[in-house]
Amino acid sequence: MAKYRKLGRTSSQRKALIRSQVTALLYHGKIVTTEAKAKEIRKVAEGLIALAVKEKDHFDEVTVTAKVPRKDKDGKRVKEVVDGKKVTVYDEVEKTIKKDQPSRLHARRQMLKVLYPVKEVPTEAAGKKRNTKQVNLVDKLFTDIAPKYVSRNGGYTRIVKIGQRKGDGALEVLLELV
Repeated sequence: MAKYRKLGRTSSQRKALIRSQVTALLYHGKIVTTEAKAKEIRKVAEGLIALAVKEKDHFDEVTVTAKVPRKDKDGKRVKEVVDGKKVTVYDEVEKTIKKDQPSRLHARRQMLKVLYPVKEVPTEAAGKKRNTKQVNLVDKLFTDIAPKYVSRNGGYTRIVKIGQRKGDGALEVLLELV
């Protein structure tokens, strides 16, 4: 007996399907899919959330000095002439950053193996490359999703049956984060 559902796909197709569905679930909070797919996706998603909950507080806050280019009122870099060459002027700024401890860094890399990169496109610039932002789903897991589930011991997702799909009669379900 198999330990997982094959979903009528080759191993590479199945892995890509599960990765994309888990990414969509964590980005949107809920997805509509078939029951068999939902049960497979749930396993992976709950593992990632459990890992995020476990490693949520394993970081150190470090203050660093960074060189930041000085900008004028239009947002362009300020240039200064030194020895006949134009050189950008830099200011030193103190910043506080989160530095992952080794266990959290390992967890972050494990999550990155599963999750696909997500780009967020603003509605007014739909279909254009400008103003697109790369969404950091791993950071969202650590900062938004994990704190909600600290008191829970598993059971981070819920499957709600919707009914049969019109085309092929497959049982559709709503898979959502609790």
